[in-house]
Amino acid sequence: MQLRAGEIIGGQNLTAKQLKDLLVVLGKDRCKKSFRALFEHFAPRLKSFFLKIGTNEEVAEELIQETFVQVWRKAHTYNPEKAAASTWIFTIARNRRIDRFRSEKSFIYKDEQFFSTVLVTEESQSQTVFESELGHRVRDALALLPANQSEIIHLSFFKDLSHSEIAQHLSLPLGTVKSRIRLAFKQLRTILAGLET
Repeated sequence: MQLRAGEIIGGQNLTAKQLKDLLVVLGKDRCKKSFRALFEHFAPRLKSFFLKIGTNEEVAEELIQETFVQVWRKAHTYNPEKAAASTWIFTIARNRRIDRFRSEKSFIYKDEQFFSTVLVTEESQSQTVFESELGHRVRDALALLPANQSEIIHLSFFKDLSHSEIAQHLSLPLGTVKSRIRLAFKQLRTILAGLET
């Protein structure tokens, strides 16, 4: 089904095709009804995502508003051949959250270099689109972890340190290191599930 400006689909449970069509119409015609339908579909999903990864409710609401300001402004740049509407909108939401925590200096996003060297890029290896997308999602998810969890994941999986070596390196009890690794993986699963919504 192809939507035209002014048409709207009711309800929050829209298909991926309908969401793409709504976003395309918004980009072409600045259709407020399409914008409202997208907001009604994604706002509760974005709020759930933000809350699950530790954002408080007030900030989550602000981030949703900021995300949809960007959706309104940038909808004309959306290419339905390259990404699902959900991927495009959640990418904007993720970037708004990262920007917010950077600006408040309560979120440390360091060592971007190791992500680019360890996670294989399109330029250095022949890889499928799926592998590339997966790499980006993992990198994005790692960027959203609290600093103490991302540091331990970095040391364990990218520096190949044992749990005991990490405990010594960070001057932490071994039990704390193991607990943080478990929490980090739980958080990563939540974040990745949200990015795929």
